[in-house]
Amino acid sequence: MAVLPILQYGEKILREKCVPVEKFDLNLATLLDNMHETLTSAKGAGLAAPQVGLNLRVFVIDLEEEGYFEFVNPVILGTSGSQYGPEGCLSVKGKWGDVKRPKKVTVEAYDRYGIKFKLVGRDFFARAIMHEYDHLDGIIYTDKADNIRDDI
Repeated sequence: MAVLPILQYGEKILREKCVPVEKFDLNLATLLDNMHETLTSAKGAGLAAPQVGLNLRVFVIDLEEEGYFEFVNPVILGTSGSQYGPEGCLSVKGKWGDVKRPKKVTVEAYDRYGIKFKLVGRDFFARAIMHEYDHLDGIIYTDKADNIRDDI
């Protein structure tokens, strides 16, 4: 596994709409492994493929409470409720902002083997899913945030 460089705000690929993964192969598995290693090294909660320079609909989330998850070609099936709170991003170092997100999210995606799954994320997990999903459409949390401020 390798720690990949995380692209920073201003890189063109962070504003592009990502394309679906078509092959569930060793290259995808290696990417997912490297993204996990990169996320762990950066001490983040989530990481999307465009943040490591790849225009693919892939993201990973690692949360202590819920566990580690890989999402390939995710689709948001539904949302409900709302929450408002602070977010940061590994591609926008040193900044935080307050963002309104759904409190509950239902998502369908594929795992690294091409097996479809559906899950429901609540609270911070829902926030993380929506934050990373936005990256796949070229949206950065600062586009939606209020009260953007420097990290303390």
